[in-house]
Amino acid sequence: MAPRGAGASTRLLALLGDPVAHSLSPRMQNAGIQALGLDGVYLCLRTSPGDVAGLIRGIAGSGGGGNVTLPHKEEAARVVEAPTEAVVRTGACNTFWMEDGVLRGDNTDVVGVRTAVTSLLGTPPTGARILLLGAGGAARGVALGLLMDDPERVAIRNRTPARGEELARLLDDPRVEAVAATPAGDEGWDLVVNATRLGLHPTDPLPLDPGQGRVGAVLDVVYGSRPTPLVERARELGIPAADGREMLLQQGMASFRHWWGVPAPEAALRAALEGP
Repeated sequence: MAPRGAGASTRLLALLGDPVAHSLSPRMQNAGIQALGLDGVYLCLRTSPGDVAGLIRGIAGSGGGGNVTLPHKEEAARVVEAPTEAVVRTGACNTFWMEDGVLRGDNTDVVGVRTAVTSLLGTPPTGARILLLGAGGAARGVALGLLMDDPERVAIRNRTPARGEELARLLDDPRVEAVAATPAGDEGWDLVVNATRLGLHPTDPLPLDPGQGRVGAVLDVVYGSRPTPLVERARELGIPAADGREMLLQQGMASFRHWWGVPAPEAALRAALEGP
């Protein structure tokens, strides 16, 4: 949904990342802005690593704010001056804004994944055995969100094992451990969460084949114009699966409240995501 127009007082909100062309955040956030009659516009800015800090400070300093997506969430955490506990615990930031002259940051992926998982499973993952694929900026917020619902175990599997071990140390929780890149069938998982970028392109290989062993459900943080290859494969096998749209909605609603100081109009945001 396109913004109605911009003037001298229009607030700029932006998504910083690379890639960003696929993102539904502008459609979703601009729908919310229009529904409440707010003076703002949300855009995507393809951002190189060297420009992250300057853009965050410049946009927030001019009265705006924004989101940060891969691969810049860890850099954003180093830039903000007043991080929330979620940013401190994960070392990743996906939302920034200025308040009382202070550059603030949050990781709304935490609340986003909790709601998405509960929506998929029909209940929080309390006591669940969870395999988390990835250890980057997205995985950090996901891991903390999963832990908040008291699973039995969160195993982190990353292409680079050292990154998985680093995240496990950062979270400092006995339920978390890094595991080697072995098939899920070795143990079986109640839930597999893909927090890698695999699936952004239709030709990407599967981050894991859910047909190898027992997998109870699959959540793919990635989303696109159609179900991701991982979601399609899981559904072919009769495994409940969802892509990242619900997580996107929930983290976006939390971001909206930080920027505007009012609850996001959920119906408007959800309709924008579900529209053509």
